[in-house]
Amino acid sequence: MVEGLQMAGKLAAKYGVTLVIQNHHDIALHHDAMKWLLDEVNMPNVKAAFDCWSPTLEGLSSEEIRKAVLTMKPYIVHTTTADYEELPRFRYDLNHTNYIPLESQMRAVPMGQGFLDYKTFISTLKEIGYQGYIAYEMCEVLKGGGSVENLDKSARAFLEYVKQFR
Repeated sequence: MVEGLQMAGKLAAKYGVTLVIQNHHDIALHHDAMKWLLDEVNMPNVKAAFDCWSPTLEGLSSEEIRKAVLTMKPYIVHTTTADYEELPRFRYDLNHTNYIPLESQMRAVPMGQGFLDYKTFISTLKEIGYQGYIAYEMCEVLKGGGSVENLDKSARAFLEYVKQFR
């Protein structure tokens, strides 16, 4: 993995391109593992697209999310936001007349209506002097559906949401 990223980084550097690795994969998901990977790659144009989603699903507390951003500070050049609500799921067990818990389902909701701790995440980005983009993605099934009107409404809600962090 390290060798592959170094090869790709060298090729990208010829064209002035920075490669960013998003923390949504299982190779180096945790911020300490992601930092280790990027330290090993050791190239100025191989950075991180570090998002709040993964630390949240890892179960990190607000203070641990803050620490994750501080740890990743040398590498963060992009972040993508999306908010989610967790919908518990169960399977009926006929033999025991009971329900067996299953893995929860995550459903996208407009920013500020979900459980991701963007207050801590974005505030810490601001604290470290982050100057990159904060993108908003609607790549999952979004509450309210996929109509242009609902997508536009959600995008506008995002713009209003991030104004609180100015």
